[in-house]
Amino acid sequence: MHDTRLDNLDRARLVDMLGVMHRIRAFEQEAIAAQKEGLVLGAIHPSIGQEAVAAGICGNLETADLLLSTHRGHGHTLAKGAEPLAMMRELFGREGGTCGGKGGSMHIADFGVGMLGANGVVGANIPIATGAAHALKLQGSRQIVVCIFGDGAVNRGPFLEGLNWARVFDLPVLFVCEDNGFSATTRTREMTGGDGAGARAASLGLDTVEVDGNDVIAVDAAARAAIDAIRGGAGPMLMTCRTYRITGHTAVDPASYRPAQEVEDARATCPIARLEAVLRLAGEEDARLHQVQQTAARELAAIARTARETGWPDPAGAYTDVQDIGDPRERAY
Repeated sequence: MHDTRLDNLDRARLVDMLGVMHRIRAFEQEAIAAQKEGLVLGAIHPSIGQEAVAAGICGNLETADLLLSTHRGHGHTLAKGAEPLAMMRELFGREGGTCGGKGGSMHIADFGVGMLGANGVVGANIPIATGAAHALKLQGSRQIVVCIFGDGAVNRGPFLEGLNWARVFDLPVLFVCEDNGFSATTRTREMTGGDGAGARAASLGLDTVEVDGNDVIAVDAAARAAIDAIRGGAGPMLMTCRTYRITGHTAVDPASYRPAQEVEDARATCPIARLEAVLRLAGEEDARLHQVQQTAARELAAIARTARETGWPDPAGAYTDVQDIGDPRERAY
């Protein structure tokens, strides 16, 4: 029997979002493979399994809107519109990287698309986003800020400080808690008092909403409503997206602290698998869905090859973008 609820789906939009999620996953897989080859130095934190948060939220942002992300920021940056080749070059420390090869994975940024940066310090992006939103309000801009952080960040001081400031000054910022249930290698519920990010935000007077972060359709709808409200002057809001990372905390983390069956169940219900199931019910052919996946895989494989072949930056560039305040031994203040 035909399900009439599927008739109202914007299939073209959903196929586009499926493409974004496949590109994110393919980027992460290429990055993991490159790290195994020794081409990526330092930790990378894959977002495999969490792609719906990036696609559903960033798909509702304008280029001029601003985004702050976490150490797990590749997917958010891609979904905001950054060039994947420049991102891959950044991970490899090569010429043409988004930050000239200096930032790497945990500090990836692209001001050209409003991505103000990932951040290696848990929760540190929250007050930065609040400051950016305050600047936009002072300018009378229609732009908004989106700040994505993990569930572990709600136990750090910047969470309280940032949300409180945003509420007191009625700032145009959407805080998004990308809740994958783990603070690094510990289940968040074992170290968080109360009912989590939403309850804490509500106690400060923010409107809150919680969605299934593995359902890109739900994330898309909730994000659109929140972003429209904030752009219309509703003030700061918090959105919690319940999701699950299929990989370990980092690319080299075997994640032995959680049952293997739990991970396998998550693979079966990951955002990509769930959206593909909906699209099949809506009439999309398997061949079309396979084409979307293959297109992303081929694109990112070619990008990884090009990044491998890219040269190193001029060593003299190490002295650019650096502030020299003099020798503190001579003048400390």
